[in-house]
Amino acid sequence: MRDFAELCESISRTTKKLEKTRLVAEFIKSRPVDEAAHAAVFLSGRAFPAYEETVLSVGGALLSRLLQEVTGATGHQLTLAYRRHGDLGSAAFDLYSEKRIDTPSQPEITLHELESAFRKIAAASGAAKTPIIRDLLLRASPLEAKYLIKFMGGDLRIGLRESLVEEAIGKAFDEPHDLVRRANMLLGNIGAALRYAAAHQLNQARMRLFHPIGAMLASPTENAADALSYFPDPARLQIEDKYDGIRAQVHCGADVGTKETRVAIFSRTMDNITESFPELAEALKRLSEDVILDGEILAWESNAGERGASAELREQSARAKRSARSPGINGRALPFTHIQQRLGRKSPSAELIRQYPVAYMAFDVLYANGDLIIEKPLRERRKILESLFEKRVGAPPAPSSQVGRDGMEFVVIPASGKSRTKKSSSQQDLFAGPTAPDADSVPLPPLVRAPTYRASSAEELDQLFDAAQSRGNEGLMLKDLDSLYTPGRRGKAWLKVKRELATLDVVVTGVEFGHGKRAGVLSDYTFAVRGPSADPDAPKSEFTLLNVGKAYSGLTDREIADMTEWFKAHTREDRGFFRSVDPEIVLEVAFNNVMESDRHESGYALRFPRIMRLRPDKPVAEIDTLERVRELFENQHKK
Repeated sequence: MRDFAELCESISRTTKKLEKTRLVAEFIKSRPVDEAAHAAVFLSGRAFPAYEETVLSVGGALLSRLLQEVTGATGHQLTLAYRRHGDLGSAAFDLYSEKRIDTPSQPEITLHELESAFRKIAAASGAAKTPIIRDLLLRASPLEAKYLIKFMGGDLRIGLRESLVEEAIGKAFDEPHDLVRRANMLLGNIGAALRYAAAHQLNQARMRLFHPIGAMLASPTENAADALSYFPDPARLQIEDKYDGIRAQVHCGADVGTKETRVAIFSRTMDNITESFPELAEALKRLSEDVILDGEILAWESNAGERGASAELREQSARAKRSARSPGINGRALPFTHIQQRLGRKSPSAELIRQYPVAYMAFDVLYANGDLIIEKPLRERRKILESLFEKRVGAPPAPSSQVGRDGMEFVVIPASGKSRTKKSSSQQDLFAGPTAPDADSVPLPPLVRAPTYRASSAEELDQLFDAAQSRGNEGLMLKDLDSLYTPGRRGKAWLKVKRELATLDVVVTGVEFGHGKRAGVLSDYTFAVRGPSADPDAPKSEFTLLNVGKAYSGLTDREIADMTEWFKAHTREDRGFFRSVDPEIVLEVAFNNVMESDRHESGYALRFPRIMRLRPDKPVAEIDTLERVRELFENQHKK
């Protein structure tokens, strides 16, 4: 552990990517394979391999209390040390260096012991975690304590991305980085990937279901003409509506233990959100084969034609009823606000499920027939997706719609199945909606294959854009049919044309108490975009946060109350009225235009910003950039 802590310290002191990789590679090569495998997992910022979904669940309050106990520091001394660094691990180093309690010499902690202790901590609950953590801290040197606290607090932050660990493994064992990356992606365990690399058997790694693969991302584009400039051959262009829902990756397959069909649903941030949508998980079992789908969880309105919809929508619904390719479907996707109430609810109530029904809209398939197929072009993956729906629906795949055919031709795995459900303590059926046939079974939500369209001119694309917005969707997705699926990467193979209202994804950096009825809550949010790193030699993935505005409207009272508690628990510096906070809460903000400003370090300010929604599905590394703000500002002056 001592050598490992020194490695972490050395990595944190350099901004050079090649030097970080060299340090990790040399450490890995100098250690037994099992120890190196543990180190690879820890260096990726995890206590356990990604596929396990195991968490330590250790709070800052417990770590702070044990730090005081082990070092003899007072609460005031701990506060001063924390404020010096804004990091509990670095504060621990200071307190250990000034330690006032003598403890007997203890044998050095090995990485194998650390991994075993972490598993005991994860398995323990409540106060049972305390003696395990205390034992580790009593045996730790100041530098070891620093990184023990960082690991247990889930805040390693040494400037080391998992991709650099993959590169280091390849360098240590003379294996191609791409093969190491692929093995790690298949296994969800960088330690196991290291073992394959050490044995020079990376080609033997096989896909393990139920751990998420990074989502392929789309680049924004300003208008139809700009978008089409990336597709000189219209035959290679596939167009879809851009839906206003929750990006979700579905894993369906046989459980290793029970052999029964299991479903896991992962968000774009790779969080397991299956429990938040229990009725959808049950519906997805209808796939009954090993598959990974990429798609969107949507708020869904069934029987739209009978609910006072517009004449156009009623006609679309009538066409859908008549379509042999749309058995039993009669509905539409609803805006994000209709699904927002479902976010973060691990055990949604029966009433919530009834009020906010959902559907799963599948637009890609990543794994099928025992193979990971992300390296096949989209045109082939689309055929596999069509085949999957054909087998479940019993109808031939629908061709892409040409512009001018404004009806949404959904292909759906019918929602007529019924699910037996457990009773709650009140004997109320969890999933029973108003149309449930009896108290013990319910209709399942629909699984929908996303319709596709074709266009060959900016005018046709504008028509499709208008039609998508008239259906309540955000805009369009344009995809190259020859494109491979590149996890976690953003390029020009996928483009998004969003609604004309200007919006940015930003992160909250500071909060203030409101006024009037909001005087007791933190309701005014200062927010930032990503700017380039202050170090010119830093890798492109590293960035600074530059403020561009402040907003205080758009969230509900409940959301503000919840956010107030979160910000109080994640305050970095409390200056009384204003608090700087951990930059983790991502917002989508709308605004009228961009202005030059010397008030913010970014040099820009948003005019009349308002919060559109919280974005828990988006990590900070993917918020908008200063370059994007500059582009918006320059485009204003071209009009």
